[in-house]
Amino acid sequence: MTLGSLTLTASNPLRRSDRLRVEMSILSRNHVQLAGREGGPAMVFAHGFGCDQSMWRYLTPAFADRYRIVLFDYVGHGKSELAAYDRERYDSLGGYAQDLLDVLAALELESVVFVGHSVSSMIGALAAIQEPHRFESLVMIGPSPRYLDDDSAGYVGGFRAEDLNGLLDSMDSNYLGWSSTMAPVIMGNGDRPELGDELTNSFCRTDPAIARQFARVTFFSDNRADLPKVPVRSLVLQCTADVIAPEVVGRYVHAHLPESEYVLLSATGHCPHLSAPAETIAAMQGFC
Repeated sequence: MTLGSLTLTASNPLRRSDRLRVEMSILSRNHVQLAGREGGPAMVFAHGFGCDQSMWRYLTPAFADRYRIVLFDYVGHGKSELAAYDRERYDSLGGYAQDLLDVLAALELESVVFVGHSVSSMIGALAAIQEPHRFESLVMIGPSPRYLDDDSAGYVGGFRAEDLNGLLDSMDSNYLGWSSTMAPVIMGNGDRPELGDELTNSFCRTDPAIARQFARVTFFSDNRADLPKVPVRSLVLQCTADVIAPEVVGRYVHAHLPESEYVLLSATGHCPHLSAPAETIAAMQGFC
């Protein structure tokens, strides 16, 4: 068992005081917040790129009477401990999956319902493959196993290499300008500019260097081979007119998961938990 950087074995157990110290360190590192039904089954929410746990505020009240709600921020986001950021650890989605597993271990949680937005869908999948007993099911909102097109395999991810390299170059040269331009496009719902403004502000609160590394790791990841290994049932929530994860990508995820349900929402854009919470909640309640 691993807690943070400490490995527990029969020959190297932690004293109770040391164990509590490690657990509290993890909970502080990821700014873990608990709400909802104490003693109930756990529902864990994981935010997407450039966001934090506040993005779940419209969804969590609908599940608080049944579930123990667990919210956290990935290191480098929200109110997490910025000093804990390690470029080597977070140079792959595996580092973020370990963040998630650390939090679950610190809270001694098993059989959780995991709700992940965007890249967190694949982070949750990786964590479930690594420690299946921690998960009962996965809810994937706007998932993509690979954002880059793969012509050799006939796979459409929605982006060409030149698009992604241009995106990263833009982040490098003018991160604030990139944020104000891209956030409304990602959010969609141009008739509701306040939603794009919220995402812009969230992006702008993220350290530009961390944001760029997470963007590179996210957009150049390839988790197609991991989908058949997911050991728990999954719900794929796909938005209409999603520029980040087009409909063809959501259907690909559904087709390659061993046990999944697919729901095409009427909500547009990439963030239905903000733009269409009632529809998102209804789809989740039909699954959970």
